[in-house]
Amino acid sequence: MQLFENLFQVLTRFSDRNAFMINEVFFTYSELYKTVARIREAIVLTTSESEKNIGLVANDDLETYAAILALWFEGKAYIPLSPELPRERNENIIEQAFIRTVIDSSTTVLFANTQVIATKNMRSELAMPAPKDTPQDALAYILFTSGTTGLPKGVPITRGNISGFNDSFWELGFQVDEHDRCLQMFELTFDMSVMSYLLPMVKGACIYTIPKDKIKYSYIFELMEDQLLTFAALVPSVIHLLRPYFDEIDLPQMKYSLFAGEALPLDVTQEWGRCLPNAQIVNMYGPTEDTIVCTHYTYQRDQENKCSNGVLSIGRAMPYNSQIIIDDDNNILPAGQTGQLCLGGIQLTPGYWNNDEKNKEAFFYTAYNGKTERFYKTGDLCKMDEQGDILYLGRIDFQAKIQGFRVELSEIEFHVKTYLEKINAVAVTLTDAVGNTELGMVIESKPFDLAGLNQYMKDKMPWYMVPKWIQFVEVFPLNSNGKIDRKKLQQEFKRA
Repeated sequence: MQLFENLFQVLTRFSDRNAFMINEVFFTYSELYKTVARIREAIVLTTSESEKNIGLVANDDLETYAAILALWFEGKAYIPLSPELPRERNENIIEQAFIRTVIDSSTTVLFANTQVIATKNMRSELAMPAPKDTPQDALAYILFTSGTTGLPKGVPITRGNISGFNDSFWELGFQVDEHDRCLQMFELTFDMSVMSYLLPMVKGACIYTIPKDKIKYSYIFELMEDQLLTFAALVPSVIHLLRPYFDEIDLPQMKYSLFAGEALPLDVTQEWGRCLPNAQIVNMYGPTEDTIVCTHYTYQRDQENKCSNGVLSIGRAMPYNSQIIIDDDNNILPAGQTGQLCLGGIQLTPGYWNNDEKNKEAFFYTAYNGKTERFYKTGDLCKMDEQGDILYLGRIDFQAKIQGFRVELSEIEFHVKTYLEKINAVAVTLTDAVGNTELGMVIESKPFDLAGLNQYMKDKMPWYMVPKWIQFVEVFPLNSNGKIDRKKLQQEFKRA
């Protein structure tokens, strides 16, 4: 639980080593220290002690990352505001989080209705005091995710949550030090960005970011190869995009390849493993509400792996975390039975930001291991095997009722992708003119004759699971987190 003190010490302990490569430019930990010090001074001069929630324009530069540390060392929380998002959404976040001050490294002011700390051209040379003594229940950041009401909902993460994640992760045995070179591919509004900058920084390693004007997946490949990266956290969508180039990818220096954010298919994992023959490949899982990732499963090369419908297991809870499967009445189910995955433990958020109704819906208490523990309902359909590993079956809302039959969209996708081999496919639900639910399938490919696929689906699935409509797209759209944008595929589906 000494996370913030350790981060402070890293800045001087590894002062001559590179901390970041941003837009092809390297910055040392000494440069990071000086930038943090300047921003801390500005925070002290500009904000009051009681002002805890500070907006942060999520740019890809040293000043933005330094601002995160400066806020943490001053006992404050950051709320990332993406300059790529609609202005109305950002203003809603500013209003919800009671933000009065925004830290911004942009050359033009983006949020004129707030007090702005402009960090781009600060000039001063000063030493920093040690981080402020701040309680563990104080906030470290708030991330705003999509809400069912059309308004973003806030997920606050405490200093204790993020410290617990850090301690839990390193107890898994990952060996990273100041000589490692680590990928940071995520927008700062997505929680996987936190693990991608925090974990390397704690060890004094170098963090390599993706310029916003580059094609993300192709730049990642070039970065891994040219800079000999050793540690990478990815979403599976990225390797789906890289799959046509697997024969060209050879990354023997890679030590760890971590995945989270989406279901990880076993077949593409096997192929990816041949691209990085010496890496440990780990499938991890966790919603924003449980501080980034909270379960882990290590892919076994040339051995049988646990999977369901071709999707790799998400494994078991990381240290200091709990996982249970429940039925509709919140009863804990035994191994082998399907239900909703729920999470508890040190990484669990104190609850949605100013949203009592959502908190009552998503969190509950139950007896577990001889005590009463608080859990979060993930909305994910899972089952646990006898060894405690979890098989991911899909989102509960990825279920559909077709003429009274319950259908798992992930099962349809499994059969379709098995037939298509290296071509990706997504099943979607559609509503016809009279309100009935129909099934559609979107295939990431140029159009081809569907006769063989249609016959295969009829041979493998009951009639009510065979998609009525099939559409082709050249490339799946991705959301800002790098995941397949299923909602957009559904909204833009054309019956033909």
